[in-house]
Amino acid sequence: MSETKPGNQEICLAMLRDNDRDRYLASLLSPDDKRAALVALYAFNAELAKVRDLVHEPLPGEVRMQYWRDLLEGSAHGSTEANPVAAELLTAIEAHRLPRQTLINMIEARIFDLYDDPMESRSALEGYAGETASALIQLASLVLSPEDAAKSADAAGHAGVAQAIAGMLLLMPLHRHRGQVYIPLEILSATGLDRDSFLAGEDKARISAAIEAFAGLGRDHLAKARAATLPASVLPAFLPATIAEPVLKKAQKAGAGLFDQPLQSAQWRRQFAMTMAMMRKKI
Repeated sequence: MSETKPGNQEICLAMLRDNDRDRYLASLLSPDDKRAALVALYAFNAELAKVRDLVHEPLPGEVRMQYWRDLLEGSAHGSTEANPVAAELLTAIEAHRLPRQTLINMIEARIFDLYDDPMESRSALEGYAGETASALIQLASLVLSPEDAAKSADAAGHAGVAQAIAGMLLLMPLHRHRGQVYIPLEILSATGLDRDSFLAGEDKARISAAIEAFAGLGRDHLAKARAATLPASVLPAFLPATIAEPVLKKAQKAGAGLFDQPLQSAQWRRQFAMTMAMMRKKI
């Protein structure tokens, strides 16, 4: 087993703070002895999520994704210790017996982000969220309590979809600028739109209806996650999903206006919401 360098966790935590503030805050509320592994998972996820921001064409993005795939398959390029996230991730995998295939599937799902193909259907969206946000919650649950993780698998699935949709709504202005559409085509079609008319942004009423339906789907999944009884041991894994609801509600109210107004609550409100969830022992 590779040993964790004293500075690696701090480096990963700083990267997480800069790239995924909500999971950074959630990690601070996690048990001390589990934090290093959670930070490694979250930093890995942040690395995948930002690939599209770092490349101008899909091929260089796929090369970056291949680095992580090779790492997990045991054929890393160069010294793993030179990459703090990679080193911490491998340590977490070994220490907590995390399934590498789940992490590889996360990489495969993220390939979608590199292209501008539309999300075809609700099931495609739920599959994407399941292999990204939901999988991350389940992996974090395995770190926190292998015994209780299986009991929260269904809740993790629903919470991940809600969290993913909230994230897509927050990033929708950026996605639209790039020509990306994460709202499933079947939702767009039901409101009289297609990919091009949504991106054109002219039909405000139909765009608002599509956004409302999309946010409503997220709220439905969040309600199902909240209906589950979560073991207290895995609750920290679900904390980022706690703050999805304000985003989903604001999006339903704003409709097409979300392109011109921020949906994100202040950091202190998000931190307060997660802290209260920990105290209530319920998301």
